[in-house]
Amino acid sequence: MNNLQDWEVPFADKDKQMRLADSGTGKLKSRNTGSRVSESARNVVNQYDYLKEYENLDRLSSTSNSQDSFVDANSEKEMGNQYFKKQKFNEAIDCYSRSIALSPSAVAFANRAMAYIKIKRFQEAENDCTEALNLDDRYIKAYSRRATARKELGKLKEAIDDAEFALKLEPKNQELKKQYEESKTLLEKEILKKLSGANAASVDRSLQGKLKTDRNRSLQKPYPASSTSSGRVSEIDPSQMDYNNSAAQTKRNLEMDKHNISSSRFDADSGKEGTKRKLADKNQILRASVQELAAKAANVAKVEAAKNIIPPTSAYQFELSWRGISGDPHFQARLLKAIPPSSLPGLFKNALSASLLAEIIRCISTFFQEDTALAIEYLQFLTQISRFDMIIMCLSSADKNDVTKIWDEVFSQCSADKLSNLRQRFGIKH
Repeated sequence: MNNLQDWEVPFADKDKQMRLADSGTGKLKSRNTGSRVSESARNVVNQYDYLKEYENLDRLSSTSNSQDSFVDANSEKEMGNQYFKKQKFNEAIDCYSRSIALSPSAVAFANRAMAYIKIKRFQEAENDCTEALNLDDRYIKAYSRRATARKELGKLKEAIDDAEFALKLEPKNQELKKQYEESKTLLEKEILKKLSGANAASVDRSLQGKLKTDRNRSLQKPYPASSTSSGRVSEIDPSQMDYNNSAAQTKRNLEMDKHNISSSRFDADSGKEGTKRKLADKNQILRASVQELAAKAANVAKVEAAKNIIPPTSAYQFELSWRGISGDPHFQARLLKAIPPSSLPGLFKNALSASLLAEIIRCISTFFQEDTALAIEYLQFLTQISRFDMIIMCLSSADKNDVTKIWDEVFSQCSADKLSNLRQRFGIKH
């Protein structure tokens, strides 16, 4: 019995130890599993941290590249300026071209245009100025340089437009005033030359016709025949002809023809002198009528512009189209309505002049009654244009009076609350 108990005791102890061992193994397995889970989680976190760090590095790299690109573009532009000062224009053009390739800018395009002008490549200069203005439509130097290029290309009307528009942005710029006057004078001379040439050609043709007629008449005159004592013209008998007398008569006839031709030439010369005087008088008349011809040309241009109204994409394009149909409220309203009201701030940016604002308000008044809601929208978005309050302050006294009168007689007929707020924004006192 005791032996049996002794046997059972170690067996029970062994069984307990085995259970403890199993239990420990389970805990160990559980601990190992937990360790594997924590390692997996740690890997995910590490991977996330790595991705995050990679994105930051990538962002930093992109920023660095863009900054490097800007630095390179700027340094190329500055190098081009140095070459330009040394009058190495081709090298300057190469530097500006690299700057534009790295980071296009209005300044780089305008500078390259100036270099093109120096080597008389005026078409490329015009193109570069246009690109500069697409990037910055208030860049005065781009307008000035394009006016120069266009004048050299014979595009005098376009050169005048550029100089005139730039003067509205910077009225005291003496260089622009000089460009405007030079282009305008050249255009007037060109018109006068064409008209004078046409008149001179007409006069020359008439003189040549007169000379030809006089010569024919003198050559067709018959030689004088011998006459009898009775006054009757006798027939000439070749057998009885005195050849000496005949030769003398022929000589006299030739001298007479020579005298007639000389007289005709004298008359023609006198006619030419008179024609010159007449031409001088006509030139004075033509000079006086240049303005009238320009006005007629402007009317023709106005009709053509009105046929094809295209929504402008810049303040420059708007003002060119607007001037092309000036004096015609109907077509000006059509041009304005081609632009969504919300586009006005982006279209004009900083380029709206006080005089043009007054003209737009006058235009809005023409369709206010028939389309009040649209008219109010235009008035609202005009106030959102950059420097609007300053523009209102710059209105001339005449324009201020017109705007106040329009507001009192037209806009005030609408009882919309929006208009009472807009009235104050437009600087009109109650």
